Amino acid sequence: MTADSHASLVSLQQLRDSSNDARVQSMLSVLQEAAGDTQWSLINNKGFKGFGLDSRHITDGMVFVALKSHTQHDDNKSFGYLAQAAKTAAFIITEALPTGAFTDEAAMMEALTALPCPVLYVPTIRMGLGSLIQAHLQAKHAVTLPRVVAVTGTNGKTTVSQIVAQLMALAGSSSAVMGTAGNGRLGALKQASHTTGDARAVQQFLYDMGSEGADILALEASSHGLDQARLQGVPVQVAIYTNLSRDHLDYHSDMDDYARAKAKLFDRHHFPELTHAIINSDDAYSHVMQAQAQAGGVTVWTYSLHDNQASFYIDSMTPSLDGVQLRIHSPFGALTVHSPLLGKFNVANLLAALAAVAALGADIEALSDNLEQLKGATGRMQRVASQDGCFIIDYAHTPDALTQVLSSLKTHCDGKLWAVFGCGGDRDAGKRPLMAQAGLEGADCVVLTADNPRSEDPKAILDDMQVGMSAAQYERTHIEPERARAIEYAICHAGADDIVVIAGKGHETYQEICGVRHDFDDHQVVAQLLERFGRA
Repeated sequence: MTADSHASLVSLQQLRDSSNDARVQSMLSVLQEAAGDTQWSLINNKGFKGFGLDSRHITDGMVFVALKSHTQHDDNKSFGYLAQAAKTAAFIITEALPTGAFTDEAAMMEALTALPCPVLYVPTIRMGLGSLIQAHLQAKHAVTLPRVVAVTGTNGKTTVSQIVAQLMALAGSSSAVMGTAGNGRLGALKQASHTTGDARAVQQFLYDMGSEGADILALEASSHGLDQARLQGVPVQVAIYTNLSRDHLDYHSDMDDYARAKAKLFDRHHFPELTHAIINSDDAYSHVMQAQAQAGGVTVWTYSLHDNQASFYIDSMTPSLDGVQLRIHSPFGALTVHSPLLGKFNVANLLAALAAVAALGADIEALSDNLEQLKGATGRMQRVASQDGCFIIDYAHTPDALTQVLSSLKTHCDGKLWAVFGCGGDRDAGKRPLMAQAGLEGADCVVLTADNPRSEDPKAILDDMQVGMSAAQYERTHIEPERARAIEYAICHAGADDIVVIAGKGHETYQEICGVRHDFDDHQVVAQLLERFGRA
């Protein structure tokens, strides 16, 4: 190693000496107990570069943290990952032992001991991993981390997080976002592979934004991310709950399990910096989130489109294709505002964001005059320029989200309302007929097509979607497996006063077919077709 690389090494003892985070100190004690005296003497003062979660990317001097996979359960492979990483790792921390790869425990322990670096078995490593990663980064070069607003819920996470960042930017703060539509400073987002990245990616991004001087980070907290403790150690100050509807039941056992995962964001045991919980009281599971927040002494502010007992609510709303005129009541007084964001659910998203920035100390009355500057997230009720007709791209990929989009746009529509959508492959098949019924109940004309089929046959997915459809529903349904042709059909048949919603993929710029990602951008496809047919 060079002198420079040696300078970047930090030992566990240095973490103990430099960090005053109780979570870091607690996990270091757990590691010491797991190591035992002999192994601890080998690793305690040994400098290392950082933590890695992928055995393929462990370079000389890194610590490999082997976490259990929630999709793969092959113990033979898990030992292979340990053996691969051990060639270069300073030491290894494993969440699970590869018992299935050996005939007995003695053979397993012999194999682990024979690896060229120490292996620590720490089944609770997720409970302090994020804190350890951040402490290591700070020990190399200390930076002030941004204050964090985290948003969870089935729908609305991306829009709420981006509105929060935009409002705080209008209030003079340097803002960043992390989530489905991309990560980075406002106006310079880079595409993300996951809504909530792994613990290392989240902590590195948090540190990078602090290094760049960001004051505020608004991030999306997925149920997977919360359940797997990917946000452990993130200093969440304000947590927002939007709603819960059927999604991810291929991962969660049922809706109650799904709700419990979301509620972890409001648990002060997991997020001790939490001061405010912003909760949609219109949602059936809001009581679960409120109870969790109140148990930890967190200040709870509710928001509602219907309940004038909520902390933030509206008493008038006038929609148009230019946005919505609103009168909002809050603990800070009444505001009359115009939001350029289409859709009733975007009113709820705006209320959530205003409550969050108020919790951060922003003057929402001063901000109210600047709401015209707000922009929706890419692929969320995003309008494509056209000479006639109205063409909208939206990420709605659950029955509830599609219902919300269609019901919101119905009030704007003088002609027919069209819905073009499909369902993803290798995901919860139970919601497929529910998606079709949501489209048929909300739209006048429905075009069923492919979403991301992944490894499944698109026609098989479409067959699932048609279960339970009546003859009358078939009469106003067109089925076209090829997505581009389905969009073309809607554009060719939609009238000048019609609204066409292309739903399901939103910001995505690919379509995954047979496990291969192909370039496909709904917005780009619509724009090109409108130009071809002289409607751009």
